[in-house]
Order: sequence, then structure tokens, then C-alpha cells
Amino acid sequence: MTRDTAPVTEERLRDADRSQGIILAAARDEFAEFGLGGARMDRIAERAGLNKRLIYYYFEDKEKLFQAVLEQAYRHIREEEHKLRLLDLKPVEAVRRLVEFTWNYYLAHPEFLTLLNSANLHRARHLQESKRAREMNSPLIEMLGEILERGRKDGSFRGGVDPLQLYVSIAGLSYFYLSNSHTLSAIFGRDLLSAKAKNERLTHMCDVILGYVLRS
Repeated sequence: MTRDTAPVTEERLRDADRSQGIILAAARDEFAEFGLGGARMDRIAERAGLNKRLIYYYFEDKEKLFQAVLEQAYRHIREEEHKLRLLDLKPVEAVRRLVEFTWNYYLAHPEFLTLLNSANLHRARHLQESKRAREMNSPLIEMLGEILERGRKDGSFRGGVDPLQLYVSIAGLSYFYLSNSHTLSAIFGRDLLSAKAKNERLTHMCDVILGYVLRS
């Protein structure tokens, strides 16, 4: 009896995981385009090609679904960062790679920025309620702190650098530029999203961050 029902259970679990993945992808695109306030569950169901009742079954309501989308978004960027194996690199190279990765990730995933914009409009209450989000992000700061300490010990970095403040600066240098690229381009009369401008921006960010952490 157990042997007969086990494959069915496994198949159902796979179907549930598959359905939730499809829903989250559809919801991500909907929230990124319309924000939490403008997103509609009917459109998410249409994007997913699934019955709307199934969305409510797995995620209860739009607020919980938005929280799940944010958690997934953070999970993805943290998983991609983990692949960099920064602790295997020399401290200076590790910090440079993190700056480069952050910039290139934001460029490749503009939906991540728009999701953060929407979350901040709602004072990040969905993330404040998410223990999972905090657990996913804390290891990054611990890792960066370890890299900074290694750099301090080998003489390449100065001491007293707060890893959280440093990461906020790395993310902020990319985030502000890309989130405001259209207004900045219009105001200053330069295409800040041209290939040349993006390369110049990355070089500038690396110089700024490394200039701050390197020992004089």
C-alpha cells in the first residue's frame, strides 16, 4: 500500500512545486510591471495559465504572494552571489568582484529593482514580517565582514570598515544610477545607459569602493 501511494505523493509534490514556481514567476512580472497596488490576481492567473483559486490555495492572498515573490527575489540574488566563491579570492579581488556582480545583476534583472521600489513604497512591511528574508541576507554581511578582516590582517585594507555600510554603498551606487537613469540622462543630456556610459560607471564604482577600503 505504501509502495503504491509513495510515487503518487512524490508526483503531487512535484506538481505543487511546479505550480508554485509558475505562479511566482507570473506574480514577479505582474508586481514588477504594476507594483503591489496595481497588480491584479486575475492577471497573475492569466499570466500563469492557472486557475486563480490555485493561487489563493498556495499563497492565501495578494499580500502573502508579494512577500513570497520578494523572498524568491532575494533568494536568487544571494544564490548567484554564493556562486562567486568570494572567500576563495584575495580580499581586493573579492570586493571588486562583488561590485561587478551587483552592477551586472541589476542590469540583467531590472525587475529586481522595481520590486524593491514597490516594497519600499509599502515601508517594507512584507520583509519585516519575513524571517526567511533576514536569514537569507545576513550571511552576505558576515561573509563581507570576513573578507574585510582578512584584508585588514594582510595589510591591504584599512580597519574600521562596517560591512553593512559598505554593502549598502555598493548596492546604492548601482541602484540609484539605474533607477534614475532616465531622469539623469534627460537632465544632463547624456545617454547614461549607452554601453560606454555603463562601462564608465562600473569603473567608477570599483574605484570609489576600493578607494575607500584600501589602506593608504
